[in-house]
Amino acid sequence: MKQERDESYSHVLKYTGVFGGVQGLNVLIGLVRNKFVAVLLGPGGMGLVSLFNTTVQLISQATHLGISFSAVRHISEYYDAGETEKAAHYVKVVRGWCLLTALLGMLVCIVLGPLLSNTTFAWGNHTLHFVLLAPAIGMIAITGGETAILKGQRKLGALALVQITAALASLAVSIPIYYFFWQTGIVPVIVLMAFVTMCATLWFSLRIYPLRLSGARGILGEGMDMVRLGVAFTLAGVVGSAAEMVVRSYLNVVADLDVLGLYNAGFMLTITYAGMVFSAMETDYFPRLSGVNRDVEQTNYTVNRQMEVSLLIIAPMLTALIALLPILIPQLFTSEFIPVIPMAQVTALAMFFKVLTLPVAYITLARGYSMTYLMLEAAYYVIFVLFIVLGYQHWGLLGTGIAITLAHVFDYLMINLYAYKKYGYRVSATVSRYAIVLFALGFLAYACTILLDGIVYWVVEFFVVLASGLYSLQILRQKTHLWQALTRRFCKG
Repeated sequence: MKQERDESYSHVLKYTGVFGGVQGLNVLIGLVRNKFVAVLLGPGGMGLVSLFNTTVQLISQATHLGISFSAVRHISEYYDAGETEKAAHYVKVVRGWCLLTALLGMLVCIVLGPLLSNTTFAWGNHTLHFVLLAPAIGMIAITGGETAILKGQRKLGALALVQITAALASLAVSIPIYYFFWQTGIVPVIVLMAFVTMCATLWFSLRIYPLRLSGARGILGEGMDMVRLGVAFTLAGVVGSAAEMVVRSYLNVVADLDVLGLYNAGFMLTITYAGMVFSAMETDYFPRLSGVNRDVEQTNYTVNRQMEVSLLIIAPMLTALIALLPILIPQLFTSEFIPVIPMAQVTALAMFFKVLTLPVAYITLARGYSMTYLMLEAAYYVIFVLFIVLGYQHWGLLGTGIAITLAHVFDYLMINLYAYKKYGYRVSATVSRYAIVLFALGFLAYACTILLDGIVYWVVEFFVVLASGLYSLQILRQKTHLWQALTRRFCKG
């Protein structure tokens, strides 16, 4: 009954909505914060903020071994099995490794301070600034481990509160400091934000598993599986970052900064928009999948259920995005970004395939096959870069959007075929039926952008978006009402 309850439409829909909403709140607060930062610090100050934040993210990614993600798998397995003592012991393992990676990250930041100053700045000595960022890197490592504990224990409400606290604190902390101290306050703001987030996370995690140092000797060796998976996850992220850098360098060389800016705007708008829904997968879905990763039937059920709900939520949003981009682009940016509209519209189609790929891709991570995950990710990014180069050569900026969509089609076929043969994954007939209807409406919305204009375009797009939204809403209402009726009947019986 517990497993069935966790897998109900109500549960998946609730937490997809919760964490999608939290992501939306983060985006909104980020827009407000960036507006104030732009006014208070100017373009140069915003450049410094971006530079220091990028440095912190890079060192954190390189030294924290992906534990914030990989630790979730074991903790989830113990949670679903009801093995509280093993879970408590593994929490010690996670905290031991996080402390080690925190010290490593701080040491690397301090040692590389002079090098970072020389390579990132053409003026002045900024070594002290990078040294002062070291505590932030250490605190991010601690926060990552405690976040993994909350995810593994399904403390989703606590995770949502932590994210909201961090978002609001970023606004409350940064604006006064920047107002009084200008660019001098950039490093303190970064450190203070890491501290606030760490404290908020510890407030919840220590209430579940209080800090106990007894029996901590010799535990690091028990976390090697976690580290191997984490390193593979980290390397996959590095490969992805490298691929993005190659693409942006290529566009800057063969075109110019204006084309690169347009590409970046179109890419970020569509990916960030869909990411508001995908954010729930790592927080809620991956722990649930990890708990049943050895049961083929339960794995298929969990994957298909997540896919159904995600598809029903995101497909109408993507259809509306395709239709409304001619209005959204000038409002969110300026009229200079109008040329990116065709590229962004075709890129939105890629997200239809991603929603059918990502839940299946997590099976490999839930099973702990680190090298397999790394190789699959590497294969996708090789195709991604190759398609971008060919797409831009043949069709310019529009070609990059076509390339992104074709790369996601390749990823969908590769991941699903591999899961079919290796893990016995089978897509359900329900998912296939929903996908055919919603994809058809999404592609119809895109076809209208090519074939129609004027008032006819808006009338047809209105009915297409309405049909997609009503179809999804009706199914979600039927599923949640059916589940609630069955639950009441079971409880009465």
